[in-house]
Amino acid sequence: MIDGFLIAKLISLWLFGFSTMISIINPFGIAFVFHDMTRWLTRGERARLARQIGINSFIVLVVAMFLGSRVLSFFGISLEALRIGGGLAVAAAGWTMLRAEPETTAAPNAMDTAPIERMAFFPLTMPLTTGPGSIAAAIALGAERSTGSQDVLLVSAISALMIAASVAACVWIAYAYAEAIARRIGPQGTLVATKLTAFLLLCIGVQIILIGASDALRPLIAAQG
Repeated sequence: MIDGFLIAKLISLWLFGFSTMISIINPFGIAFVFHDMTRWLTRGERARLARQIGINSFIVLVVAMFLGSRVLSFFGISLEALRIGGGLAVAAAGWTMLRAEPETTAAPNAMDTAPIERMAFFPLTMPLTTGPGSIAAAIALGAERSTGSQDVLLVSAISALMIAASVAACVWIAYAYAEAIARRIGPQGTLVATKLTAFLLLCIGVQIILIGASDALRPLIAAQG
């Protein structure tokens, strides 16, 4: 039976992982880009496409969290280096979004004739929804499962699935209701939401960098002691 400590750890891992991934992916902000790129679709087609993107996002995040660390080991990249590099990328993305001027995103002409099935994975899942920053963050989150007792490893694996499922559900909902969201909050509300998300993304990137730096310095400090 899972005791109180493991339940608390499960909730803690899910909250941190979900807040990190939802801020990086920013589905409610990207929903406006999705709406503009699929404005020629009917409501039913857009809902079907949103569901498929949610499923694709779940698969991408699960693969990154469960297999990403093994890929890093194959190429000789440490988790600390990934955290620092990924944190820099996330912080840079947040800073860029924070300073960016509001603009209207236009869909490429080629999208007007692209089949819905082909659009579902590229470019709407990758790189629009799950880009390099979110994949790097998912690998870093998944690497936390490599240490601990069997119960802790089980809780970490469950939290990884919960993170991927909850993020994918948010992507599905945000994209399916993109037209209604855009119409309800208006351009000014969209700008405010985007800037707040950008600042949160910047802070999360700095936090990831601090975790990576502290993990890298801990053996050196212990050796000095």
